[in-house]
Amino acid sequence: MRSVFHLAYNVSDLDQARAFYGELLGAKEGRSTETWVDFDFFGHQISLHLGTPFETADTGKVGDHMVPMPHLGVVLELPQWRQLADRLQMADVAFVIPPSVRFQGEPGEQWTMFFRDPSGNPIEVKGFADFDRIFAS
Repeated sequence: MRSVFHLAYNVSDLDQARAFYGELLGAKEGRSTETWVDFDFFGHQISLHLGTPFETADTGKVGDHMVPMPHLGVVLELPQWRQLADRLQMADVAFVIPPSVRFQGEPGEQWTMFFRDPSGNPIEVKGFADFDRIFAS
């Protein structure tokens, strides 16, 4: 079975969103109107609509970190994750949690980074060396 996840949320400025998601993150722009734009976000569809972004709070405890909730994210293969982390660091993106490894040596070992888009929406990008270990316990 093939499926593509779809998530729609608000941003405060579509031009800033296009620059951030399209140019910086490398998402391919799809359809759009004056009030929304779709992107291919690493194989999934996100729809960014003009409006007030959702409220978030650092209430998710993961390891030693409190992470913004709710947040959206994607899991990448580790080489792709490293390329994106390098691109974000070169662009001086302010990280909520900088690129780092967590659960090292454990079944769920993963690389992660948290940052916010220009509207304040929190994004987590995880990297796994072995996709077969994503749901390992």
